[in-house]
Amino acid sequence: MKIYDMHIHINHTQPNQDELLKHMEEAGVYGGGLISPCPEEATASLLKQPYKERLNTVLNWTKNQEERLIPILWVHPYEKDACEIVKDAAESGIKAFKIICDTFPVYDEANMKLLAAIEETNLPVLFHTGILWSGTDTSRYCRPADWEALLNLDHIKFSMGHCSWPWHDECIAVYGKFLNYYLTRPSAEMFFDITPGTPPIYRKDLLTKLFTIGYDVENNIMFGTDSIADDYNPHWVRSWIERDNAIYDELDVSEAVREKIYEKTLMRFLHNGAVEHELLHINKR
Repeated sequence: MKIYDMHIHINHTQPNQDELLKHMEEAGVYGGGLISPCPEEATASLLKQPYKERLNTVLNWTKNQEERLIPILWVHPYEKDACEIVKDAAESGIKAFKIICDTFPVYDEANMKLLAAIEETNLPVLFHTGILWSGTDTSRYCRPADWEALLNLDHIKFSMGHCSWPWHDECIAVYGKFLNYYLTRPSAEMFFDITPGTPPIYRKDLLTKLFTIGYDVENNIMFGTDSIADDYNPHWVRSWIERDNAIYDELDVSEAVREKIYEKTLMRFLHNGAVEHELLHINKR
């Protein structure tokens, strides 16, 4: 089984693929999604770069290793020419976009315009949701219920980072609403990014709720770690994989479903095309 870590940040402009892949292999990880440095408009304390610089940074980190290292561009709705940026990025080889709603709600007019532009590229979006440890007043923009605003987008795929911890109950409820809405018309498709987020004490609670809620979740969960590309810690990553697998053992999660969590769902998420829900059943009340 191949394991992909779909949530890795880049915080250094000089790529070191050999070191990163070595540490991934030590962790039992085959590849992952590399998120570019953040836009200058973002409040994050990570490395900030204007568009062309961060585009080149992430593409240099993933060059000639596209099967294993997936380039993801962090974008911001308030940066100049944001909609033109996503079009150019898609044409340049970017496979997904990252957005953190740090000073604006997800339904902000500029952000919805940006999402419409992303939708035109047929590429997915990784959102941060849940409490944001930015040192500033930002978490009020990251409550998962606000993502109901994406119900009326026709076919965009998006992930909810960290399963919105500590609001993971709300996150699962929003997912149920998307499933129910999809029974009446095509819409955006929501994915769970189970990147911690969740401290170890909450991990079993999260995974138990996901797999016992009664919704079709098996095709929409992806594994990630929120690691740093230039300082990838194989021992820490392996500990999360082992912890999750022990919980999956208790929950009788099959090898086939684990293969989806660790690889196949990410590949479907990144697939350049329309939403293809794989609904199995929905517990309707």
